Amino acid sequence: MVQLSYSQYNTVYNALSLVIASMLAATVFLFLSRSQISTTYKTAVTVSGIVCMIALYHYVRIFNSWEQAYTVLNKNVTATGRPFNDAYRYIDWLLTVPLLVTELILVMNLPGKEGTAKSTRLATYAVLMIVLGFPGEGATATGTRLLWWGLSMIFFLLIQYELFFGLKAAISQQPENARKMVSAARYITVVTWLFYPIVYLFPLIGLSGPTAYVSVQVGYSIADILAKAGFGLFIYVIALRKSQDEAETPGHKQNVVAL
Repeated sequence: MVQLSYSQYNTVYNALSLVIASMLAATVFLFLSRSQISTTYKTAVTVSGIVCMIALYHYVRIFNSWEQAYTVLNKNVTATGRPFNDAYRYIDWLLTVPLLVTELILVMNLPGKEGTAKSTRLATYAVLMIVLGFPGEGATATGTRLLWWGLSMIFFLLIQYELFFGLKAAISQQPENARKMVSAARYITVVTWLFYPIVYLFPLIGLSGPTAYVSVQVGYSIADILAKAGFGLFIYVIALRKSQDEAETPGHKQNVVAL
């Protein structure tokens, strides 16, 4: 284990605590707020809540692993010899990242076959992006880390292409009071997801040793709060606006997205 100072240990400790609190609050809010959403968009909000719930579970495991990896006595931090299990992050991402792109498709309420096709394609890209990124996470060789980063980024870029070009026509058909927010959701996805490949490269851009180790943990934690809890709340607001529009539109016809 990397030897840390008390402030470095505490920085990661507090970052993990913040994520747990954020995911818990978002999970409770999203599930309790489902009653305000019409049936058409309720699944999108439910998936958002599930994403935060999964992340909450894994961050509790990450937090426990962090506490077990070090002992703190009189502000002296000592590695216990028990490894810190950072793989929990990738297990979490493998489950939650495909669901994150699915949230957007669900709240857009695309027609059945179109929605299913886009959800499947985006979820597949997301899984491949995570799987290809994992081998390089623990690599110490620059070339190895860059290789897996590059392979993972291929699918990252394919997801962004789908969001900005594959969904362009569908966004123009969204209700006027939610159209700009649905479009903005794509930019939020890009901005929040960019944290991950940047943090992934921290050990290669001048950061090293404990500084790199702490920066990666804190960086991923901040990214998860924004990409999961933050994005989930944004999906809720879109669903609420579209539900209000649906209630005000006589004879509104629902599209069912089969997953």
